[in-house]
Amino acid sequence: MKQILIGALMALALTGCSKVNRDNYEKLEMGISYSQASAILGKADSCDDVLGTTSCVWGDAGQNIKIRFIADKATFFSSEGIK
Repeated sequence: MKQILIGALMALALTGCSKVNRDNYEKLEMGISYSQASAILGKADSCDDVLGTTSCVWGDAGQNIKIRFIADKATFFSSEGIK
């Protein structure tokens, strides 16, 4: 029982510390690199490389920030469900 309670508290703490939020989204600028975006948002949850374009997602289907990089420069970003 104690382990379940500790696990639940850890999950709650991690949820509250998400970097996928409106304040961090507003720090993003066109032309930033992946490493600069990662300094703001943390490590991306997923990235796909197609024909020299890298598309990365921070967060999940309900709350996320998406950035497309070409030659390691942000060319497009969007958000969904962030507060």
